[in-house]
Formats: sequence, C-alpha cells, structure tokens
Amino acid sequence: MNRPFPPLFRLYSALASALALSLTVAGSALAHPHVWVTVRSEVAFGPDGKILGLRHAWEFDEMYSAFAVQGLGKDGKPPTREELAPLAKTNVESLAEFEFFTFARQGGAKLVFKQPTEVTLDANEKKIVTLRFMLPLETPVAARKPFSFQVYDPTYFVSFGFEKQNPVTLSKAPPGCSVSTLEPKPLAAEENKKLSEAFFQNFSPGADFGIKLATHVIVACP
Repeated sequence: MNRPFPPLFRLYSALASALALSLTVAGSALAHPHVWVTVRSEVAFGPDGKILGLRHAWEFDEMYSAFAVQGLGKDGKPPTREELAPLAKTNVESLAEFEFFTFARQGGAKLVFKQPTEVTLDANEKKIVTLRFMLPLETPVAARKPFSFQVYDPTYFVSFGFEKQNPVTLSKAPPGCSVSTLEPKPLAAEENKKLSEAFFQNFSPGADFGIKLATHVIVACP
C-alpha cells in the first residue's frame, strides 16, 4: 500500500502547530505564513516571438521538505525523482484549484493557463525539495505589449518569494526584450498586526492579502 502524500498547500494541522511553537520558542516575529517557497521563473518564448508560458522552479522550506520526504530515500540518501513522482503528481493536480498561484496579465486582461507540463520534483543533498513545471498559456500572446505576472497565495498561508539573484529569465526571447521586477511596498502597522493575529487564530489574514506582498514581474519587448 502506498504512503499517502501530503498535498502541497494543505499541511496537517500538526505541522502548522509545530511551526507556531518553534516561532514562539525562538522569539521570532509572528507575522509569518506557514509554508515558504523560493521562486525562480523562466518566461518561455516560441519561434514566432510569442510568449508560450512560464517555467517555474519552487524550492520549499526545510520543514515542509522534511515532511514531504519522510519515509522516502534509502540509507539516509535523498529520495530519487522517481520516488517523488507520486508527490509531484498530487501537488500539480491540486494547483488548478488555486489558479497555480500564478496570475498573469497583458493590456489589463487576465491571462489563463493550461494544466502544467514537464513536472518534476527533486530533493537535493540536504533533502530540500524543488518542484519544477511548465505552465503554458491557454493562448500564447505577442510580447509587443508588456506582459506581467505575480506568484502568490491570496490568503498568504504560503509565502512565495523570488530568488534574490536572477529570479526571472527569458528563454528564446526576441532581441531587445527585457524583464524587470517591482518589489511590494512594506505593510502598514495595522496590516502587520492583522497578519500576526491570523497566524495563530485563522491561519489566514484574509482573501487577497498575499498580493500586497507579491513581487510584480514585467516583460517588455520592442
């Protein structure tokens, strides 16, 4: 009988409780989500110069990684990609419910993504897991108008933060295309208080809270 794998963003309440306890003991600030993900993204272009979609690489925090790989691997070694394949499948199937935590726009219009492809889940030598997948646009778009996207959980149960160096790259982009990132403004004191209280009370500070802390990525081509 196969071990049940934990869906990516529905951790057992015991995990959240353990995290809350660790923060209390450490005396850390309470304004935290329950899962942390470091994001690297690649904007994929087709031969006609249209944007085909996004390739994501999501590296999970140490606590979630330990929870995910529990019981996997042999002789203390990290689990293989093959061993992690069922977990990768479960996680990606659950993403559609959350719109893949990826929100793209062009010319004021919201863009729609299809089901992910090229899905893999790997664990490094420290058993930190990284989920990689291609997120194709339902309809590829020309890059003559600025294309923008954000990666975030509206409820901020999960914190998505882009890698500090080279967080977003362009693949096979036409000459002259560029990418820029706009960091979010700091939260107001009242919003910080709300976030801290939500950590212990409701697990979520409210719908669309995550967008306030989301990095805005803009791709522009001549």
